[in-house]
Amino acid sequence: MTKSDLIKRLAESNPHLTQRDIEKIVSTVFDEVTEALARRDRVELRGFGAFSVREREARVGRNPRTGAEVSVPDKVVPYFKTGKELRERLNSD
Repeated sequence: MTKSDLIKRLAESNPHLTQRDIEKIVSTVFDEVTEALARRDRVELRGFGAFSVREREARVGRNPRTGAEVSVPDKVVPYFKTGKELRERLNSD
């Protein structure tokens, strides 16, 4: 599902809100999650999951095409852990 698909589905299930309002709401939520992760805060949405960041140390990798060693710098990457409700819903029969 893309962001525009999400906005469309929310607009269909909430006819009392305008599409512009829904776009603002969705963009605001995504922006806040992004800003929190940039500050290295943890974002938890009960029943859905938690977003956090993890640090990856620098390492020596390989170029898959040539096999040559490549220096990979350290970096911070986003991480998502599913919540209990979401995991149960996905695994229910």
